[in-house]
Order: sequence, then C-alpha cells, then structure tokens
Amino acid sequence: MGLMRFDRRSVIVSLLALSVTTGAFAQELVDVELVLAVDVSLSMSPTELEIQRRGYAAALTDPQVVRAITDGAYGKIAVTYFEWAGATMQQQIVPWTAIASAADAAAFVDRLTASPSNSARRTSISGALSFGADLFAESGFRGMKRVIDISGDGPNNQGAPVDMTRDAVVAEGIVINGLPLMTRGGYSSVYDVTELDRYYSDCVIGGPGAFMIPVNDWSQFPEAIRRKLVMELAGAPPSYMPVAYGGATPAQATPGYDCLIGEKMWRDRSLMWQDR
Repeated sequence: MGLMRFDRRSVIVSLLALSVTTGAFAQELVDVELVLAVDVSLSMSPTELEIQRRGYAAALTDPQVVRAITDGAYGKIAVTYFEWAGATMQQQIVPWTAIASAADAAAFVDRLTASPSNSARRTSISGALSFGADLFAESGFRGMKRVIDISGDGPNNQGAPVDMTRDAVVAEGIVINGLPLMTRGGYSSVYDVTELDRYYSDCVIGGPGAFMIPVNDWSQFPEAIRRKLVMELAGAPPSYMPVAYGGATPAQATPGYDCLIGEKMWRDRSLMWQDR
C-alpha cells in the first residue's frame, strides 16, 4: 500500500471544521475575529483623528499584514471597526467583513475612509469593551480566536469600572490587546495620566497572550498598528517575538495601578468647579 501524503493546512482546517456546532446556518470559519475599537474622545484633535484613520487604513493593506492573514489555517479573518468615546457613544464604522486578500483589505479600507471621524465627550473604555464583546454575537463568523484591539489616550472616566469589565470580557474567551496613545500632541487634557501604558497593562488588556504597544509620538502610530496586527494575526505570544520587533508589553499578572484613577480625576475636577 502506497504512502498517503497529507497537506498539514488542509488537515488542520478539516479538524477545526468538525468542531463547529451546526445550527440553522453554518458560521463562516476564519482564523481570527478582530474588533478594532478606536478612541474619538474630545481630547483627540481633528488632525489626530485623521492620523488614526490613515494609520489603520495603511496597516490593513500593508503586505506583511495581508501575508499574515493569508498564511493562517483558513487564510482569512473577520474584522469590524468602531469608534467610541463616552459610555453610550459607540459607532460601528465598518460592519463585520471577511478579509482573505489584498483586494478584500482595500475594499474594507475604502469603507473605513469614506467619511471623517466625529468626536464626542468623555472616555468609557469599559463601554467600548462591552460594546465590542457584544459584536461577536452578531458577526456571522467563527474564529479560532476572538480579539478586541482597543486604542485610547486616557483612562476610563465613565461607565462601569474598567478592570471589572475587562475580567467579564476575558471570561467569555475574548483577548483584549491595547494601544495606549501617550502622544500629548493635540488637545491637552486635565484627565491625562502620565503612565497610561501601565494603566493599560494593569487595567485594560487581558486574556491569553494579551499585550499592548504604547505610542509616544504620532509618527510612530502607523508602524505600531502594523506591528500589532501582524502579532495578533500571526498568533505568536509577544514573548516569542525577537527584540527588534520591539515595543510590545505583555499583560501583567499582578495589578498595581489604580484602575479607578480616571473616575477619581473626573470627580475631583467636578468638585473643584462646584466649589467656585
């Protein structure tokens, strides 16, 4: 009897397909279901909002990102993009979309850049995480992993406590990765914290292999997004990345930052104005 040759990728896909529970209709299988959650609070200037949109657009169409997508077991991912500010301000800009090629990525970007961003008051990371987690229920896809990729330039100051929300989202099997924006290049805010990277590490990100990449200057933003997407799609834990890949910080096992600092700053500022 001759030896049978098996294509490793085909075997993996077949085994994963067998694990999918069938219902009224089959969910489309993808390597990653990815939610891009982008801060548009009033502390962001119009220029910064435009830099964010352009940065995500450039990263999603970057050849290395497209290669990371096509090299997966299924060779495709599902992505949605929404913008957020206060507890009730979340706007889905691009609905769930399958990306399996450079052409798919370009079509996604066309929808993303069709209209400008609109900013809004307050900062509710917890609201964004809850909204992002709910989006998975309506995706129509089934991924090998589910990831919320959240960026922001300040701490939570409205809505539920961010660490409690983080824990609830992670308990659903969702990984939260972060992109703390420590730029100070646009509108300054009395609610800024100097160690936003520590805040994100201790209070925001979570789940197996969760990591964050701080952005200290807007010139770093496009590359940070590209690097972050490649890491998320490649599926390798940050600790396995070469040092030159740099900039990624894994989730900390022991929280040490005050996860209510944003709420306290908002309270103290409000009391100060009441006393005048």
